[in-house]
Amino acid sequence: MARERRRLLMARQRLQAGGGTLALDPEESRYLTRVLRYGPGDGFAVVDGEGQLWQARLEAADRARLEQPLDQPHQRQPAPRPALVLAAAVVKRDFELVVRMAVELGVDRLVPLLCERTAVLGQIKAERWRSIATEAAEQCERLWLPQIAEPTPVADLLASASGLRYWATTRVTGVPELMEPLEALPAPTEATAVWLACGPEGGWSPAEEERARAAGWQAVGLGPRILRSSTAAVAGLALLSSWRVRRCGC
Repeated sequence: MARERRRLLMARQRLQAGGGTLALDPEESRYLTRVLRYGPGDGFAVVDGEGQLWQARLEAADRARLEQPLDQPHQRQPAPRPALVLAAAVVKRDFELVVRMAVELGVDRLVPLLCERTAVLGQIKAERWRSIATEAAEQCERLWLPQIAEPTPVADLLASASGLRYWATTRVTGVPELMEPLEALPAPTEATAVWLACGPEGGWSPAEEERARAAGWQAVGLGPRILRSSTAAVAGLALLSSWRVRRCGC
């Protein structure tokens, strides 16, 4: 019985540098040989995070070889459109879980937000979040690696974001639920990106709410209950992902 081909994500530059031979770093070697118990001759898959996949075969604990030429990948996939962008406030304890679940749900870009009421424990480590995103992309078999931006102040986000922009809020009357404006969009939509911004545990400040309205963000709700910040981010993205699958098939 053939073994399942588990995946490793390697940057395009590494694949090009090896010319078909893959030099495995210690963590990759440990994963293949000790966690998966692969040996010479066992096959796995390599993804470049840019929509391409190759089959590979382990030659030694620290070395493998691609089974297809670099310019002829075994699988190629266009980038999902429209891109799903989650701007989520950094929270005290759950942000690593938000990153992992967002990647599994299909986020294409994640922007960690620094808000007036942001409260964190310890240092903010964007590189740690990127490592988690890579692991999650391998686990859920994505061909495109989501971008994890540097922590961004809300004011900078409001001034730079473009596309369809939704601002998750609570306790505001007359606000539509997120799916209402999405379902009203024509099919196929011409939008290149759909943004969802979710605030911190203490909620958006009045000044942030006002700046978002002035910048053209549409306030939306995420249901009848008051959610934790991390829950709201994941729940909102799940709605976006489901909508994109139904509307665009990706």
